[in-house]
Amino acid sequence: MKTPSMGTWVAAAAASSLLLAGCSAGASDPGDEAKKDSMTIAFTAEPANLDFTTTSGIAIPEALMENVYESLVRVDGEGEIQPALAEDWDVSEDRKTYTFHLQEGVKFSNGADLTSEDVKFSYERVQDEWKNALKSKMDIVDSIETPDDLTVEISLKKPSNTWLFNLTSLVGAVFDTEGTEDLANKAIGTGPFSIEEFTRGQSIDFVARDDYWGETPAVKNVTFKYFQDAVSASNALKSGEIDVVSNLQAPELAGEFQSSDYQIISGTTNGEVVLSMNNAEGIFEDKTARAAVMHAIDRKAVLDTAWAGYGELIGSMVPPTDPYYEDLTGVWDYDPQKAKDLVREAGIDGEEFAFTVPNLPYAKAISEIVSAQLKEVGLKANIETQEFPAVWLDKTFTKHNFDMSVINHAEPRDILTVFSNDYYIGYDDSSIKKIAEKADTGTEEEYISGMKEIARTITEDAAADFLFLFPNLVIAKSDVAGVPANRVSDAFRIADLSWN
Repeated sequence: MKTPSMGTWVAAAAASSLLLAGCSAGASDPGDEAKKDSMTIAFTAEPANLDFTTTSGIAIPEALMENVYESLVRVDGEGEIQPALAEDWDVSEDRKTYTFHLQEGVKFSNGADLTSEDVKFSYERVQDEWKNALKSKMDIVDSIETPDDLTVEISLKKPSNTWLFNLTSLVGAVFDTEGTEDLANKAIGTGPFSIEEFTRGQSIDFVARDDYWGETPAVKNVTFKYFQDAVSASNALKSGEIDVVSNLQAPELAGEFQSSDYQIISGTTNGEVVLSMNNAEGIFEDKTARAAVMHAIDRKAVLDTAWAGYGELIGSMVPPTDPYYEDLTGVWDYDPQKAKDLVREAGIDGEEFAFTVPNLPYAKAISEIVSAQLKEVGLKANIETQEFPAVWLDKTFTKHNFDMSVINHAEPRDILTVFSNDYYIGYDDSSIKKIAEKADTGTEEEYISGMKEIARTITEDAAADFLFLFPNLVIAKSDVAGVPANRVSDAFRIADLSWN
């Protein structure tokens, strides 16, 4: 028995913004010691709650992973697996058993000691109780043994090339055995920060833990503040209300920060911006109709118009930082005439369809140009803007009540999750299941070649249109240090932040 002991977006009212700006005026002085202890970061999609075990989307793990919750392992900015709660690990000769050796002296934020039982409890709970579709990443686990308090032996049903990397994601989060009663409102983890206050629709306040097992964060108090639009966030940075814009949602505004007072940090992410089509029912159940869309979209124009040219064309659900990346941008060329011919062949000329768009800046900007391009080939998109996450997750993601949508799928290495039969896109994965299984259990070379085949199959099936890879575009005050250039994991890691 143990000792008792995380989006929709929100617009800040003008009066509140002025008040906050006034309150932070003193803190904007680099010499002010109070400022050195705090930092405020602007985000867009805010968490609906704090429970990623039941709620999908990147907003919750973005805030909580590596800040409040930790896994046995983590992934660095280059995509390499590094130790975390496990100081090291061994793999059996048959590649089916992993023996993890836990760090000593680790405590949860409620004061309880971390033991191997917490790991066993957490990972079995993924299989038994999680509702998040990413739970399938743990299906391969056969058994978990705890020979002593600091040793965990995890046996897999078969060898896996992906499982250890999957542990770096939210499914690897380790919970206290007595800390999961109210995950939507209370997060108890081993990370360097605990949550001091969660104000839905507005902010999350983090405070550094004095008893953290690792290196003490340089900034003691960090606030994630959520803004409805990029202009509001940019104005907040200019006024001194915030210190960092975590990912600028209107890249055309970057030019306003080209001065010695700010720094513009540009890198890459895992985020594939996907023009999703409902493969299971409706107008796009027919591959010919989906192929018409693929030829109708000028992706370079979408990138340049909707996102100021920032980002990268990739042509698949695989970013260049993954080992099985292949440039598939040439599979579907921009050919409006061919698109028109396919529209007529499919018998859908002039047909209207539901285009559900989350109220996120990139999605709204993309929907406008995509709809115009589709109109040119004889397709009429009826745009329905949906509040994100609540309405979009309910109607589009969960109930599959859509024909077309657009979303940034930001979770790492999620191609097999997004293109599984029961996911919202409704892709028939029967042709790739055996390929995936063989790739996962094979050699490293077989894994890479198999995953490339899967990515190409999905692209050639016109399952969705991969518009571009979302960029990591951060704007920060010039004296902020430790901001990662790349975002290739679930987390926005704040323990590395500091003031120069």
